[in-house]
Amino acid sequence: MSTMKEAAITGLSCSMCAAGLEKTLQARAGLESCRINFATGRIRFPAEREQEVCAVVAESEPGVRLKDTKEQANPHASSEREWRQAWRLILAALLFAALLAGDEAWDRQGLQYLSWGLALAGWLAAGWGVIVAAVRNLLHGRVFDENFLMTLATLGAFAVGHLPEAVGVMLFYHLGELVQDSAVQSSRNAITSLARVIPETSRRITPEGVSLCASDKIGPGEILEVWPGERVSHDGILETDEAWLDTSALTGESRPRKFERGMETQAGYLVTETKIHIRVTRLLKNSAVARIMVLVEEATQRKAKTERFMTRFAAVYTPLVVFSAVALAVLPPLLIAGASFEDWLFRALVFLVISCPCALVVSIPLGYFAGIGAASRHGILVKGGTVLDKLAKVRAIAFDKTGTITDGKFQVQRVTPGPGMDTEMVLALAGALEANSNHPIAAAIRAGGGRVLPAIEDVREIRGRGVMGRLADGRRVLLGSESFLQEECGIQPGAGAGVPGSLHLALGRAWAGSIEIDDAVRNTAHKAVKEVRELGVRTVALYSGDQARRTMLVGTSLQMDEIRGELLPEDKLHALETLMQANPGGTTVFVGDGINDAPVLRRADVGIAMGGLGSDAAIEAADAVLVQDDPLLVARGIWIARATRRVVWQNIVFALSFKAVFLLLGGLGLASLWEAVIADVGVALAALANAMRLVWSPRLSGARLNQA
Repeated sequence: MSTMKEAAITGLSCSMCAAGLEKTLQARAGLESCRINFATGRIRFPAEREQEVCAVVAESEPGVRLKDTKEQANPHASSEREWRQAWRLILAALLFAALLAGDEAWDRQGLQYLSWGLALAGWLAAGWGVIVAAVRNLLHGRVFDENFLMTLATLGAFAVGHLPEAVGVMLFYHLGELVQDSAVQSSRNAITSLARVIPETSRRITPEGVSLCASDKIGPGEILEVWPGERVSHDGILETDEAWLDTSALTGESRPRKFERGMETQAGYLVTETKIHIRVTRLLKNSAVARIMVLVEEATQRKAKTERFMTRFAAVYTPLVVFSAVALAVLPPLLIAGASFEDWLFRALVFLVISCPCALVVSIPLGYFAGIGAASRHGILVKGGTVLDKLAKVRAIAFDKTGTITDGKFQVQRVTPGPGMDTEMVLALAGALEANSNHPIAAAIRAGGGRVLPAIEDVREIRGRGVMGRLADGRRVLLGSESFLQEECGIQPGAGAGVPGSLHLALGRAWAGSIEIDDAVRNTAHKAVKEVRELGVRTVALYSGDQARRTMLVGTSLQMDEIRGELLPEDKLHALETLMQANPGGTTVFVGDGINDAPVLRRADVGIAMGGLGSDAAIEAADAVLVQDDPLLVARGIWIARATRRVVWQNIVFALSFKAVFLLLGGLGLASLWEAVIADVGVALAALANAMRLVWSPRLSGARLNQA
């Protein structure tokens, strides 16, 4: 099996160019595995075929280059090619200005050749890349693209003597391309920004002292020292008493958070105050940031239906308008008496310039890229534009309880001592019984406190019911459910009877107390349910494998519409399918975290997994992942999805409507080449600016959403 290599790829102007180049590469034997990700500007290919890949790229797409990924990561790096392009553009602008200023005067003095010289020089300076691309594409059988349209239209302008228009069309088209490239890069930076939050070197604490070393050489168990103003390079455990960390790079949370010793930290967090120590728990490649980057890059490859449709539309639309332009130039002079061929040829040229599909081909994928980037900045990883489309149409949401609505960490909530007992004694006896158990409830009891644990012998666990043992004086000690105590000792529990989550303690043949254990509802759960309802979600459900009574208490407190407990995985699946049938025509979402949730996550229209505590199986099965275990992010994901879909459809309607009007005007002879440039480049830039609102808008900033 060949080793795959990843490199940055520059010079691709749109996703259609990327798709065409990918198809060309995959047609070569041995390069079927080549993949180009336009959103992130990356290409993957067999390492041993690098030279061949570079040759195919250079032959197929002039101006497209492969670079080292570290070189590409620097947004300020400027290549010699880019400088040459800038100087050509400046030269073209100067020649264009001179042509406009002296065109008529030179004609009167018989110096038309000077106008032609300036025009040709300006045309070549502004459109060299476009002309070369058009010729090379023609040689490879690719005729109908924007390079061909622009070259043909400007050559036609020369043919009918409209020299300023020929240069102006190419100049403004080039300017539009530069702005377009800038917008694509901004969206790309929004998507890949997480890759830049990991420092290349870290301070490692060794017996010999503190030393700098490459971050990718540090393994689990090692201790790192991070200074104020620096970012944590690895996932780990805080070894310092307390620390204030800026988590905005991963969570979008605007304010620093307080962390205490033993709490988990993640790569990318920024130290804001004092120097801290971190004990590494994962390799760099397995960190949360690395996992996020993999998910986001995969997401950009999964196109929404709207993207796929517009790509197919552009492939049909471009040759259609070319043939329409030919018909517009040829048929009227043949069929209409007195019609001028020159006049109708000029109308056809205007028609060609207007018809260029750049606004649609670029702005629509860019809208989805920007939406994915906006979501990732807030800790919501959506696996493709199609997920955004579905999230925009949510009608019903079902939440898992434990680990999703609750924090998944059991705690002692209340202790009720029996006659002759106190709280510490109850916890001490219960802790001694659970001393060797790995169950989360047992851990919660041991963490609850109590005196020095008494010695208990013959400890025996009755799975699903309770545990029993014997003190040194021979008295039996039991801990378990009400029914367990009744069956084993004939004891009727006192206080705490009937309370979900209560365990009861018996000493000898007497009830000794009760311990109420539960995982607390997340602080943001109430707000999460409120916000999804405000977004128009009709049904909010709670599904859990936990006790029905406990599930009912949590669901009722959150004012859920449907509450179901004691569900096996197959029962959850059936419940979800029933919910989906009750909400036809809309999207049904399931939010969960455990391995047992994987089938339900996969079955839902959109499955959302908790990425912090969530299992790998759940994350793999889900369509979206919440980096932080916060159900409030569900509402924010829906908000971003709807904003993205709104922007995309605004661009579609605007571009098609505007072009339809100007195509009609061009066909009737009521539009000039100048107006055609506005209709093409102007519409493309307006659509791009609208799409970039998803990247630049304050409404999508972390601060704004966190205050929502």
